[in-house]
This record gives sequence, C-alpha cells and structure tokens, in this order.
Amino acid sequence: MITVVGTGTGAPVPEGVLAGAELVVGGRRHLDAARLPEGAERIVLGPLAPALDAMEEYVAEERRVVVLASGDPGFFGIVRALADRFGARRLDVLPGVSSVAAAFARLGLTWDDAVVVSAHGRDPRTAVHVCRAHPKVAVLTGPGAGPAELGAALAGTVPGRVLVVASALGDPGRERVERVTPAEAAAREWGAAVSVVLCLDEARVLGPARTLAGAARPAGWALPEEDFAHRDSMITKFEVRALALARLGPRIGDLVWDVGSGSGSVAVECARLGAAVSAVEKTEDGVARIRANAGAHGVDVHVVRGTAPDALRELDDPDAVFVGGGGRELAGIVAVCARRARRTVVVAMAALDRVPAARAALTDAGFDCDGVLLQSSRLAPLPGDVTRLAATNPVFLLWGVRPLAHREGVAL
Repeated sequence: MITVVGTGTGAPVPEGVLAGAELVVGGRRHLDAARLPEGAERIVLGPLAPALDAMEEYVAEERRVVVLASGDPGFFGIVRALADRFGARRLDVLPGVSSVAAAFARLGLTWDDAVVVSAHGRDPRTAVHVCRAHPKVAVLTGPGAGPAELGAALAGTVPGRVLVVASALGDPGRERVERVTPAEAAAREWGAAVSVVLCLDEARVLGPARTLAGAARPAGWALPEEDFAHRDSMITKFEVRALALARLGPRIGDLVWDVGSGSGSVAVECARLGAAVSAVEKTEDGVARIRANAGAHGVDVHVVRGTAPDALRELDDPDAVFVGGGGRELAGIVAVCARRARRTVVVAMAALDRVPAARAALTDAGFDCDGVLLQSSRLAPLPGDVTRLAATNPVFLLWGVRPLAHREGVAL
C-alpha cells in the first residue's frame, strides 16, 4: 500500500501516518519538515520517473511507502502518476487543502465558478488565453510560467485584470498574498515559493450561485442577428455563423482571431464558448460596436483597430482564425493567417471571384481545404396569414485545417 499525504499548505503530517514506513518520498521541504521513522529510506523528488522506479521494488514486496505531496495530491498532483503506475487500489490518499482553495480562502471568495489551469510543465499559452477569456482563474505556476510571464502576456490585452500572487501558502513566516496589475507583475522577479496566481476581473468575481463548477457554458450559439448591434445588415448571418463556429471549434484555452470583425458577432460567439478572442476592425464605429456587443453578452474581446494584414503583426499566434472581410486583399490576408494559425482558418466570402485565390492561399500553406456554398431561405409572413420563403444572400464558406502531424505543441 502507498499512503499519499497532502501537506504544505499549513497542515502537518497526520499523527501516526509515517509509523512503520520503510520508504518516504517527497519534496525536500516536506521531508525536512517531517519526523521520519528510524531506518526509513528517503527519496527527494526531482524527475518523477526515477522515483517511481525506486518505489517499484517496495510495492512489489508489499513494504510500506509514504509519499508526501503539496496540498491535495489528487488535484493536478502526483496521484495520477501513481495510479497509472501502481493502480488506484494500491493508494490510500489523505488530501490536504489545495493551494487554489487556500488562495481563494485568503481573499474570502468562493471558487466553484473559477477556471483552474495548470501551467506547470505545460504550454503557458493555454493559461494566458484562459486568463484573457474568464473573470476568475487560478493558475498553477511553473518554470517559465510564473507571475512575470503571465503579467507580460496579459498587460497588453486585459490590463484591468488583477493578479493575486500567493507565495508559500501555509508557512506562517513566509506566506505572502499580493495584489498586482499585470504590468507590475511583469516588472518584478518572483521566487520559487509562488504557489498559485489568481487572475481576477474584480467587477465580476461575485457571480450568482452555481449548480455546476467551472466555466459556464452558453445556452446556445448561432444567435439571431437581432442580438447584435450592426450596421445595414452588415453581419455574418446565423446560418453561416453556425457552420463557421463548428469549423473553428473554439474552446477554453484557445485564441481565436476574428479578422474584418464588423459587428463582432463571430468574436462574441467564440468568446461565449470559452475562447480568448482578438477582433481586428478598421473602422472606428465598428470598433465601438464590437465592444458594445461584447459588453452586452458579458464576454471579453480584445479589439484592435487596424487594417489586416498589418494589424496582425503584434497579435499572439492563434489557434483558429475567422476571416470575414478583406476585399481585394483577401488572398494575402488569408495567406498571413494560414502561416500563423495552429489549427484552422475559416473564410466567408460573398464574391465568387475571390474563392479560387483564398482556396489557393490555404492549400499553399499546407492546409487540408474544403468548403460549401450556403444558400438558405427563411420563413417570412405574407398578408392573409400565409408564409413565404425569403432567400438570404448566398455565402461561400471555405475552411482549411492544418494536418495533425504539422501542429506544433498543441495544448489539450
């Protein structure tokens, strides 16, 4: 049997847990703080694989092993690796308070509506995109993904967020909980004692009571045009938006570009589905409409005023791109988007003449390309209590998907 003990956020190792242990495994600070049984071997955790290999002999001989871990070891912790290697039935887990729970407790906030993301040993882009898209996020930090890196990535897109940096939680002499702006976090050096970083939109941290934990899911998508402010029907129609969203596949942790955003309907819908979104729009009134629509739907959209492709240069590389404008420059814009997109590019066009060049731009970038002509007719009333079909303008929708073998470092 392997006993896994959560400690490190102020809770001592329970009395008697270490009695009779022949091998104790844990971080150096956990081992130094515990009173080990006389004669027990100890392994200081560094790389996990050698420690698991050393434990194998003890487990095979049914000798008692105790693993000391931080907080709740079943929450982004060592329990997964131990269960994979030795089987869950061999584990006796005694969880402590996770660093996430402790950090929110220090602020007096509930966290059933928080999104928790680990950046420890993982691509930090996922954590950055989640922080951009959601009002209450906890980030488990790691080398290269600490407060400074998060702050630098967020300062230009959501400068109003507050970062709460929790260090050495549970240590009476060293614990610190500091509130800083993203820019302030980026300008400082932070030690290895950082336990977790909370990224908060303080205007929205006190949400309604929840039934399901984590990020809220929208009740629907492909919303009617009337749900958005727009000019002269210049908006992606809901039939086109439905298929575009299906091909974009926006999800929590993604970054989506909406290029030639117009009313921002696609940007807002992607944000409602959990993705971080940058919307590029060249007109001042269009920028104002996008911001108003995002606010009306309670989502964050990073709006950039400028003309593509020049306006794309300073943006982070996206997972997916929707191109809804472009005019004569469309093929060049699609080519730039295709070079930088990690997964998908979707292009909507009304003009038949532009389809071949846009398709070539996708295939030349190595994408698998497909598309459809969407023609729909909506029910419309006529006098006399009868109904006719009213045709909408046909739209070509092309999409390119980067082959799996060529996607670099996609975070799942």
